[in-house]
Amino acid sequence: MLHHIRLHRTLWALTAVLTLPVAAAGAARPEIYAGIVSSNILPGAFSQDLLSVAAGLGLGYLAVAAGPGKTRHHIAALGILGYLFYAYGIYVIERAYNGLYLAYMGIFALAFWCMVLAGAHFRRDLTPPALPKGIRLLSASGAILQPLIFYPLWIAMLLPLMNSGEQIDSLYSIFILDLCFIMPGFLILSVLTFRNRAVGLLLLPALHVLGFILIFSLAIGELAKPLFGVPLSPPALWPPLALSLLFLVLGILHLAKLRPGSAAPGDASTPGGRRVLWDDR
Repeated sequence: MLHHIRLHRTLWALTAVLTLPVAAAGAARPEIYAGIVSSNILPGAFSQDLLSVAAGLGLGYLAVAAGPGKTRHHIAALGILGYLFYAYGIYVIERAYNGLYLAYMGIFALAFWCMVLAGAHFRRDLTPPALPKGIRLLSASGAILQPLIFYPLWIAMLLPLMNSGEQIDSLYSIFILDLCFIMPGFLILSVLTFRNRAVGLLLLPALHVLGFILIFSLAIGELAKPLFGVPLSPPALWPPLALSLLFLVLGILHLAKLRPGSAAPGDASTPGGRRVLWDDR
């Protein structure tokens, strides 16, 4: 799926190497956030660091395993990079000024530019992929549901702040990242997938990977609340658990059923013809 895959794997490895000790430090010593974030947000920071450790390990594996033609590996790596962009974007935008802040900025920047570089190196000389219509419509419907829910929800929360001029002290990064980056991504790629376009078919499951890791961290954060002296709230646990499960199922189905498209006769053998999309089996 990507040109110059050795360069991408090197950058993924660098991102993983930076992420693992930083995330592990936050998970092992949540007190580094004391005085930086409010006490009710500490379980969320702890769970996000736990999931970032897992994301770093996954990205490190993909940096080793994702050779040329390993399209599903490339897609999964982009999904993990999207999660790291979001997770460390929160720390950067929320001004988590502890001893690791420059590392947060480094991960945030690396994840962003790795995705930009992937867009520049996206291969267009290959046969378009194929996805069964039912799975395609299901995947796209699950994706377009996100902006349909979160655009009205977040805007409804912003309008009173805009009216009063109040500046909230925490979690304002969610509005920025969701409304400016993530929801437009879901909207664009879901429409492209509905229209059976190659870019949507290939990149939408990366957003499902991002969504699963990110929302699952919210569920883990709810489960972790008793560790911080905060009672567990089952009504707050089930929505992120259900949404993360939805992303997981959509991502698995989409990736499992994605196949190389059929090249036109002679394409694979002619010098200027298109080649098979991947060698994954």
